[in-house]
Amino acid sequence: MPEKKAEAKPPASPPSSPPSFEDGLQQLESIVKEMEGGELPLERALALFERGMLLSEACRKQLADAETRIEILTRRAGEMHPEPFPADRD
Repeated sequence: MPEKKAEAKPPASPPSSPPSFEDGLQQLESIVKEMEGGELPLERALALFERGMLLSEACRKQLADAETRIEILTRRAGEMHPEPFPADRD
């Protein structure tokens, strides 16, 4: 009987185009639930952590880009007057 070779999983690679902000948040929530849900094999936990970090960075960049667009749209008299977007904090 031939021996079965363990198949190596390819390393996680960033998607060719980042998900929408909302999709990214949903995926992050799913990752957090899975990681909090119980014991995971080390490789799975690392893969989830890596994916979460990539998604987090993509969402952070999308927020920064949105903030820049808002600042540009709030120009007054040819000068930029950045106005912080009020954060709803509970």
